[in-house]
Amino acid sequence: MTQDDVLFSYRLQLFELAGRTTVANACRIFGVHRSTYYRWKHAVDRQGLEMLRPRERRRPVMPNQLPMVFEERIIGFSLGHPGLGPKRISAQLRRPEWGGLVVSANGVWKVLVRHGINTRAKRLALIAGYRAPYQPPEEPQPEPHIDVQHPGELVGVDCFFVGRLRDTKGSVWQLTAIDCYSSYAWAELVRCPGGKVSQAQTSRLVQRVAADLKRADWKLERVLSDNGSEFQGPTFTGTLTALGAEHSRIHAGRPQTNGHVERLHRTILEECWRPAFARYLYLRYRGLGRELDTYLRFYNHQRAHTGRLTNGAIPADLVYGARKMEPR
Repeated sequence: MTQDDVLFSYRLQLFELAGRTTVANACRIFGVHRSTYYRWKHAVDRQGLEMLRPRERRRPVMPNQLPMVFEERIIGFSLGHPGLGPKRISAQLRRPEWGGLVVSANGVWKVLVRHGINTRAKRLALIAGYRAPYQPPEEPQPEPHIDVQHPGELVGVDCFFVGRLRDTKGSVWQLTAIDCYSSYAWAELVRCPGGKVSQAQTSRLVQRVAADLKRADWKLERVLSDNGSEFQGPTFTGTLTALGAEHSRIHAGRPQTNGHVERLHRTILEECWRPAFARYLYLRYRGLGRELDTYLRFYNHQRAHTGRLTNGAIPADLVYGARKMEPR
């Protein structure tokens, strides 16, 4: 029995009681206004009791609803980039290379909800071909901020364990660095036969960051890292001294102090690694490297950033197009 059948039976009982007693008594018991009863009775007298059945109504089309061609473009972009959220999709679709589609983040979210792909897990599940497990909603946590004035003033560095691959001896790690002002990112994969990242590998990453900033007329002033062995010792410290950069370390057990690079790890995981492992059955070291290089080009030169400092800009525009500091 459907809900419409229940409602039809309820109205029949109303008319049956009104016939046995009075209209006022029946309407009072069933909670129906007498004007509504007489409107129904007028239709019943003309066309029978079937007029008491609820009428089927089509889904209303709201005047401000997005056109279908816009919805198809949003769905196609979200499935092509399953790691991006509504706010990021909205900012990216505003870019000229994506057609300059102006849709608010809330509008994008409503489109994703209508099509049942409003979470990253659901989009990845649709790509991989399995059903995503239910995850209860989480309350957003307040985020502390770091105040910087120009690129190179503070660069966060860290390591991220990727895993063990079939064609690689030992473990594979991702070395990551990010400029806290522009969100410009550097990342590379390294093989670690001993299982740990060495100081020589992190030193090469810092030298690469300093060289890129120097080509853009900026100077690497300070590096923020954790207390891992790969960021301690004469090799890494000597490299920073030669570059003229200071070294700051976070407090033990407080990784959120280096929140920029930690958030970058999560972004790369959601927008690069998880889609890659969902699309391919086997990935090797070189394949992972190509995926990371392709994503970093998109991240630095095409991806609109909606952070507090970037505010919809592209990191490369802030590094290479911003006003340079005076040479020292």
